[in-house]
Amino acid sequence: MFIPAPFKLNESDAYDVIRENGFATLFSMHEGMPFATHLPLLISDDKACLYGHFALQNPQWKDIVGQSVLAVFHGPHCYISPSWYETNKAVPTWNYVTVHVYGEVELLEDEKELADSMKDLVLKYESPDSSYKLEDVDPAFLAGMNKGVKGFKINISKIEGKAKLSQNHSLLRQTLVMNQLNQIPHTGEQKISGLMKENINKKEREGVSGK
Repeated sequence: MFIPAPFKLNESDAYDVIRENGFATLFSMHEGMPFATHLPLLISDDKACLYGHFALQNPQWKDIVGQSVLAVFHGPHCYISPSWYETNKAVPTWNYVTVHVYGEVELLEDEKELADSMKDLVLKYESPDSSYKLEDVDPAFLAGMNKGVKGFKINISKIEGKAKLSQNHSLLRQTLVMNQLNQIPHTGEQKISGLMKENINKKEREGVSGK
C-alpha cells in the first residue's frame, strides 16, 4: 500500500482499527486469478495471527495454503469537498482509514481450535446482556453446522496502516473540513471528523511535551 509519511499509522493504532472494524476482505490467488471473500476476522490475543472461517462451498480455501495473502480492514471514510476550503484553488479528495495485513494461511484441523475461534467471535459481537450463548446451543447441532465451514488462521508477517485525515493541509483547512463534516449526520463523516480532531490534539500534545 502506498503510504505517504504523514498518513502512516503506528502499530498500536493499526491494531485498534482491526479490532474496531473486524469485517475484512481477504485476497488470494485462486486458479490463476485474484479472488476475494468478505468475512469477519479476529486477531489473536498475542497479535500473531488472524482467525476466520470460510463457507465450505467457497473454493478460495482449496488452494490458499502456502500463499501470501492480504486481508484489508476498512475503517471510516468520506468525501472531502474543496468548497469547504478557504480557497477555490483545490480539488476534491477522500479521507479514510485502512489497515492491510499480510501473512500465510494455515487451515485449522483441530476441532477445538476452530470451536474456540468461533466462541471468541460470538463473544466479541454479542451484546454483554444478550440471551444468546454459544455454549447453550445443542452440541450435535453445532457440530453439524461446523462441518459446513473451513476454519483457518493467517500467521501475520506484516501489518501496515494508513489514516488519510487531511494531515497534509494547514490547521486552518483541517478545522474548516471538520466543521463541515460535523454538519453531516452520517456515521462515516462523523467518525472521520472525530479522528481528525484526535490527530490534531495528539500533535498539539506532542508539541508541548517536546518543548
